Amino acid sequence: MDQVNLTPNLIKHYANYLRLELSLSDNSVEAYCHDVNLFLQYLEADKKSTDINAIKQGDIENFFAYLYDMNIGATSQARILSGLKSFWRYLIQEEISETDPTVLISSPTLGRHLPEVLTYEEIQKMIDSIDLSQPTGHRNKAMIEVMYGCGLRVSELIGLQISDIYRNDGFLRIIGKGSKERLVPIGDSSLKILFQYIEGARLHITPKPKFTDTVFLNSRGTGLTRQMVFLIVKELAEKNGIDKTISPHTFRHSFATHLLEGGANLLAVQQMLGHASVSTTEIYTHISDELLRDTLTSYHPRFKKG
Repeated sequence: MDQVNLTPNLIKHYANYLRLELSLSDNSVEAYCHDVNLFLQYLEADKKSTDINAIKQGDIENFFAYLYDMNIGATSQARILSGLKSFWRYLIQEEISETDPTVLISSPTLGRHLPEVLTYEEIQKMIDSIDLSQPTGHRNKAMIEVMYGCGLRVSELIGLQISDIYRNDGFLRIIGKGSKERLVPIGDSSLKILFQYIEGARLHITPKPKFTDTVFLNSRGTGLTRQMVFLIVKELAEKNGIDKTISPHTFRHSFATHLLEGGANLLAVQQMLGHASVSTTEIYTHISDELLRDTLTSYHPRFKKG
């Protein structure tokens, strides 16, 4: 089958099909096409093939991992998946596509789910693999250190200001959801790595006027986007052979899980994460329970399978 790329023109043909063949309203057509356009933007940003027949199930799964990291809720994700499934039904009906990469993708669970967690060794492996001879090396190392060392959301990371760092006190002033402020402690080693970047590689970048106080900059002197951080993390995971669906948010999950595994107070972890309710933080105690159960099953003689 000849190569057919996912393009705005193809989406336009899909829109005509929805409108003329399925008699959907303009609002419904717009919503369905928005979902497909969102996927196209993801493929282009991730420099993946837009050939319809080269798109695999893994590409769809990675797209939804990206949506999760963008704080897109399960209800919205389910709607987007429905839009993509409809699009591929159209492609197969029109004999544009040979296979449907969405067919085995289930709708996101609308209830709670246990997020993926990295081990300390996996995180250290990712940090150690960063090439500090590259212009972005010290920046990327500092980003991973701060995300994991302080449990920040990606929006909090890219919004961090130099004036928000209380170096002598070992705290970061974080502006979280709903513009709520909190102070988060930062360890000496993470603080050292952060300032190796700020007082080193960052000095070689001329910030644009609006970004003079922004900690993490790109080569053009503007702030990073969530998507850029997502791609940096994804590439580091692939480079180190980490076979987990991870995102910047994974470091926040790992931060909380490792604290609770070490015996940290739940309310203290809640405060550091900036959760409005302790019930949100309690999900990490369930992760710890799962890890404990796995340990028991693997190592206790009464649980070992002969």
